[in-house]
Amino acid sequence: MTDAAFDFDRIIDRSSLPSEKWGRYAGRDVLPLWVADMDFAAPPAVIEALQRRIDHGVFGYTDAWPSLCEAVIDGLQRDHGWAIEADWLVWLPGVVAGFNLACAIAGEAGDGVLTATPVYPPFLTAPANTGRVLQRVELVLRDGRWQWDWGALEAACTPATRLLLLCSPHNPVGRVFDETELRRLADFADRHDLIVCSDEIHCGLVLDEGRPHRPLAALDEAAGRRTITLMAPSKTWNIPALYCAFAVIPDAALRRRYRHAMRGIVPHVNVLGMVAAEAAYRDGDPWRQALLAYLRANRARVVEAVAAMPGLSMTVPEATYLAWIDCRALMAARGVADPVAFFEAAGVGLSEGAAFGAPGFVRLNFGCPRATLADALGRMARALAG
Repeated sequence: MTDAAFDFDRIIDRSSLPSEKWGRYAGRDVLPLWVADMDFAAPPAVIEALQRRIDHGVFGYTDAWPSLCEAVIDGLQRDHGWAIEADWLVWLPGVVAGFNLACAIAGEAGDGVLTATPVYPPFLTAPANTGRVLQRVELVLRDGRWQWDWGALEAACTPATRLLLLCSPHNPVGRVFDETELRRLADFADRHDLIVCSDEIHCGLVLDEGRPHRPLAALDEAAGRRTITLMAPSKTWNIPALYCAFAVIPDAALRRRYRHAMRGIVPHVNVLGMVAAEAAYRDGDPWRQALLAYLRANRARVVEAVAAMPGLSMTVPEATYLAWIDCRALMAARGVADPVAFFEAAGVGLSEGAAFGAPGFVRLNFGCPRATLADALGRMARALAG
């Protein structure tokens, strides 16, 4: 049951205001289940904190304040068992800026940035933004789970590799990497003397209750010394356009390099984003727990529906509100050249797998009211039946 105070079933008309998600299909009967923002109102605690700050009426330049830092520190300890210090925090307007900065301080122009695909599309373009070279290793589907190909990872690393760009929990495949995998990655980075930039923006959205998220930098002091961890309240509490994120960088020398690269390029964080972040980490956990229960039920509906759709298959995402769906059998059996166009014609807007480095896949966002999801899955099923 949905908590009465947190009505995730409520349909909010997002087409009445500017919206990237809904604006893509303005004037068309297409349900947008593509970009990674949810169709739920932000937590009441966040909205109330924003309203109080707006009532003050003055929005001058503001740095992070002690109670904001304390809320984040307490939240990371509570949710992930990670004890960090206030000095380790570097505030950012978003994690994309954060991992582009990591590329900028990793070696020199022409050096390599290694990442695992399929992956969040900005990972694939970030290295070239600072003259670095993208190096890719493919995750492999084994025993119903996306996993690391450790031999391929070693082969993809060259003497020019300077940075391992990690997505954990992983977008789009939904993996929560376990401690054995993380320790093996940390050992790999240590042996090759790599900086690790770990985008952990989905860390608050673990759906499998028996698989807690473990920050790579929290494994031990050695892992922490070489790791830049990126986090934000934006995905978990559905406040992405408030533009507030942070890096956790335990090593003082690495932190100084990172801050130096920000100068004159990275703007201050939105004051309302910081207000929202404090409220989310301090008071937003009851809403988050209710959200997770709702998303687990939505996930079950997607898994059941896709299993009954000819030509489609998927693994069960352990985290995020994103389903990574393999359409290659559909393409082969039905001659469907473009799965996104096929489902868009049926009234469902999905993300194109090629942008993640995996043509033939689509990504479906199930962070929406159950009625919207049921309508979308019904449209997909009817298109396949036809």
